[in-house]
Amino acid sequence: MTLFHYHNTPLSGIFINFTVIIVRAIDKAIEKMSKEHERHIRAYDPRGGRDNARRLTGLHETSSIHDFSAGVANRGASIRIPRQVGEDRCGYLEDRRPSSNCDPYCVTEMIVRTTVLGSYDD
Repeated sequence: MTLFHYHNTPLSGIFINFTVIIVRAIDKAIEKMSKEHERHIRAYDPRGGRDNARRLTGLHETSSIHDFSAGVANRGASIRIPRQVGEDRCGYLEDRRPSSNCDPYCVTEMIVRTTVLGSYDD
């Protein structure tokens, strides 16, 4: 008998790319996002992170739901910096944490609030 285990199976997610002009801004955006990791995880999944808990296991080119990470050309990171962006020191970042059933408006709002506005007042 074969059992299907969600925690060890690649599940669907989406990647959100957002443009950052210079490397100082990239570093600051990553630092700000690292401090709000748990808030982002809850917002990136309509079930408050429960769906992402099955997907973000640290396996199958995903980061762990419990850890924030960023890296150049690292598909296992929470935030992936494309290789060319790392070389040019300007460009865009890829947030690899949103679930496939996320609300893209909520995800965009979280990224803007965290990296630009710095506010979570409703």
